[in-house]
Amino acid sequence: MSRTRAQKLTAYDPAEDLNSDEAIAVFMEEAFKTEDVGYIAHALGVVARAKGMAQIAKETGLSREQLYRSFSENGNPTLKTTIAVMKALRMELTAKAHV
Repeated sequence: MSRTRAQKLTAYDPAEDLNSDEAIAVFMEEAFKTEDVGYIAHALGVVARAKGMAQIAKETGLSREQLYRSFSENGNPTLKTTIAVMKALRMELTAKAHV
């Protein structure tokens, strides 16, 4: 390919593909498997965008800006914020003992 020919790449937004509860469940399950707290938070933000950040903001009482910032790639949401968003998304965080 010639160096003079510009390549145009578009950014992929996974939120566009999360159009069912099943897809969201699989996406979040895979995020939790990584055990990477930052990635899990980011994935939750992707789901929130897929469902509609304005609606999530309304249900949680948090601003859209705060939600975008908290669940960005470099965000660090509090547990309180995480649980509020999960509740608004009709998700729950559960503990499971490995015995």
